[in-house]
Amino acid sequence: MFDATKIARAAAWMNRLPRPLRERALSLLVGRIVPFVGTARLRVLAMSPQRVIAVADNRRRVQNHIGGVHAAAATLLGETVTGFVVAMNLPPGKLPLIKTMHLDFLKRMRGRLRAEAWLEEEQLKQMQTESRGSVEVPLTITDESGEQPIKAAMTWAWVPSR
Repeated sequence: MFDATKIARAAAWMNRLPRPLRERALSLLVGRIVPFVGTARLRVLAMSPQRVIAVADNRRRVQNHIGGVHAAAATLLGETVTGFVVAMNLPPGKLPLIKTMHLDFLKRMRGRLRAEAWLEEEQLKQMQTESRGSVEVPLTITDESGEQPIKAAMTWAWVPSR
């Protein structure tokens, strides 16, 4: 069963660990909650209620036919960081659901991908006060060159859990 409070508490505890252990622990936590993230071996670098950062290393497991990170892995990376930043801010009794995702692949991706998602103050207030709603989560996906080969927008909704 989904419990945002437990996820936020676990992440807060893990954030006190030394960096190498912290990244491993956060990645295991996320992979346990979303098994496909563990299968793809995404690595979570930072996780807080304000910001989530993760990477997809360009390794065989997630490569496409031309040796880059596959579009599906890039999408999973964006969905993961946006979903967890939303999930960690929902009050008890609310369930996050992806509503829309829009990705424009602007150019070839080079090497490892890094995704970062965050929420604005207004969005945080909306999530705390409305029983149902949705937010478009700010998201950047960059490659090893530091450029953004993907322009992405993901909207998350929340509903009362049963």
